[in-house]
Amino acid sequence: MFTDDQPDLASPLDDWQEAPQPDPDLMLAQLTASEPLQRMQAARAFCELQDERAGERLIPLLADACPLVRLSAAYALGRNPTPLAVPALIQQWHHDANGYVRKGIIWALGYSRDHQAAPTLIMALQRDIPAVRLWAASSLVQLMQGNGQLLPLAVQVLCHTLQQDPVAAVRSNCTWALGQIPPEHLSEDLYLQIVEALRGGLQDGDAGVRDDSWSALLNLGVIAGLPTPDELAL
Repeated sequence: MFTDDQPDLASPLDDWQEAPQPDPDLMLAQLTASEPLQRMQAARAFCELQDERAGERLIPLLADACPLVRLSAAYALGRNPTPLAVPALIQQWHHDANGYVRKGIIWALGYSRDHQAAPTLIMALQRDIPAVRLWAASSLVQLMQGNGQLLPLAVQVLCHTLQQDPVAAVRSNCTWALGQIPPEHLSEDLYLQIVEALRGGLQDGDAGVRDDSWSALLNLGVIAGLPTPDELAL
């Protein structure tokens, strides 16, 4: 039984401090270590650290023999984007047999904001395994920011995937992606194309896709004619 006469005990949180971030200079040097574990740890550090020197030094690790090193390097390049990395990321996506690595590459290409990445993201959305296709939809939205000329093709591909992909999670991510596009950035034709695809999503056999389509339509300012949440659940 607990009583009030317990001695005062110091909380272990009283002296708790956040772990210090890795030293960037040390991690940069460790990227070329002979041991794969050290290279992986260094690359992983740059998933948190941002350093303008890191991008160019991470590129060679995309072709590392160890898939964990390649995976860490891909995500680190998403955190430390450089135009120099885009061709290497694209090439590695075409050749890497590891789905986890390809997923990391697709994530990094989205944050590259480089229009050269668009064909690869579209191919990934159309052809890769579900986990990569799912991420490709999100990356297309990232890529479109500041690349308005990509909007028509990206919208077409996302709408088609929403209608045709056999995996519900991929379709849901397409609805989310379409709902993230600011309506003021869309021509009337593109806006109507998205609304039509999302209204089709309201009839999807998966409840999650229906819910996400409903939310995306609200994000786009569509209110008239939408079912209530209770009607969606039926």
